[in-house]
Amino acid sequence: MSVYLPTLKQLQYLVALRDAGHFGRAAEASFVTQSTLSAGIRELETLIGITLVERTRRVVRFTPLGESIVDKARKVLREAEELTDMARAAGRPLSGDLRMSVIPTIAPFLLPRLLPRLRADYPDLKLYLREEPSAAACEGLHHGRTDCVLLALPYGCGEVEVAPLFDDRLLLAVPQGEPALPAGSLVAEDIDPERLLLLEDGHCLKDHALRACEHPETRGQAMMMGTSLHTIVQMIDNGLGTTMLPQMAIDAGILDNTGVTARPIESNHASRRIALVWRRASPRERDFRLLAEVLAAARG
Repeated sequence: MSVYLPTLKQLQYLVALRDAGHFGRAAEASFVTQSTLSAGIRELETLIGITLVERTRRVVRFTPLGESIVDKARKVLREAEELTDMARAAGRPLSGDLRMSVIPTIAPFLLPRLLPRLRADYPDLKLYLREEPSAAACEGLHHGRTDCVLLALPYGCGEVEVAPLFDDRLLLAVPQGEPALPAGSLVAEDIDPERLLLLEDGHCLKDHALRACEHPETRGQAMMMGTSLHTIVQMIDNGLGTTMLPQMAIDAGILDNTGVTARPIESNHASRRIALVWRRASPRERDFRLLAEVLAAARG
C-alpha cells in the first residue's frame, strides 16, 4: 500500500503563510507565485484530509489543528536543514549558506569591521544577515529562520549554546552644558531618570541601561523614545535628555560631529557581554565557534 507523505515544499509554504499572515506576502517570501503557494497548501490539506487554513477575503486564520501542524512542520524543516548542515560541517569550515541575525545596537558598529575579514578569509561563505531586536532574533533562531544570533547578554534566548566574545562598556551620553553633573566618573545616583532616553521595548539595550542605573524606580520614570541609537543621539545633541551608549557605538563614531560627550559610570552593571548563540546540538557547532573567533577579533 502506497503512503503519500507531505513534501518539504508544502510544509515550507504552510510555515511561510503562518509567518506572513497573507498569501501574497508568503508567496513573495517563498519566491513563488501566489497561486503556486495556495495550490501547494490545498494539496497538503487534501493529502491529510483536514482543513488547516480558513480563507476569507481579508483574513487568513489557521485552525487549531493547523497551528499544531505548523509547529510540527517547523521541526521537520529544521531537521531537514540539519541534514545539509551535517554534510557541510564535514567539508570546508565556514562555507556555504549561513543565516545570522544581529541586533540593531551591534549591527552598524561591528559588521563593517567583520564583513571584509570574512570575505577575505572565507570566500566560500555566503552570509545572509538579518537585523532585528533580540526577542525576534531568538524566536527566529528557534523556529529555524536563522542559524545563529549575535546579541548582547544578559538576555534570555532559550535553550542555546553561547560563545561569549567580549564585554562592551556602557557610558552616559550627555549634551553640552548638562547641569548638575560632577566631574570625573559618574555613579548611578547622578543620572536623572526623567531625562533618560531609551530604546523601546524589544531592544535588550534598554534593559541593560536600566540595570546600569542600579535603582529600580528608573524603569517607571525613564522615557522610551524609539528604535534607533542614532536618532536618540540627535535628540540628545538638541538638549532633550541623556542616554546610555555602548562603547562600540562610540568607537564607531556615533558621536562624531555632535556636541554630545560620553561619561564613564561607576557601576557593577555598566556593561553588556556580546555573544554568539546557536541552537543546542547543531551539527555546525564547529563553524559557529570559528565564526565567534572571527567576531571577537573584528572588535579591533
